[in-house]
Amino acid sequence: MNWPLLYDMQRMLDERIETEHGLMHEDLFDRKMLAFLVELGELANETRCFKFWSIKPPAPAERVLEEYVDGLHFLLSLGLECGFFYEQGEVPPVERLPVEQFLAVFRTAERFGETRARGEYDALFTEYLRLGSVLGFSPQEITAAYRRKNEVNHKRQNERY
Repeated sequence: MNWPLLYDMQRMLDERIETEHGLMHEDLFDRKMLAFLVELGELANETRCFKFWSIKPPAPAERVLEEYVDGLHFLLSLGLECGFFYEQGEVPPVERLPVEQFLAVFRTAERFGETRARGEYDALFTEYLRLGSVLGFSPQEITAAYRRKNEVNHKRQNERY
């Protein structure tokens, strides 16, 4: 994935939001972290992978992918907030069930939220990319979906969302 491009796109969106909402001088880390965790929960809800009591199928793949890139927006934004840039190449796949991978992401997010450390950010990003892989998304699909959602987010700002 072209990380510099995605960070630049996210930086433009973040700067726009922070300027238009008068947040330029605020520490938004905790709010961004909570937003990431909420998006992660919404993603899990769309996959329904933990709903052992239900026979209803998961949402269509496109909807799940859209929720996934919502989380990616906040993950990139958290990196920008801390001055961290994920630069790793291809992430080695893992042999985990979706539930196990969601829990790995939640655990790693908790550690990053507590430490705000570079190594924990990289670990969180890696686990999130592994989640995308476990959910069946290619880097190309993720990048294309991120671009689409970024455009939607700018449009929402135009419409005073």
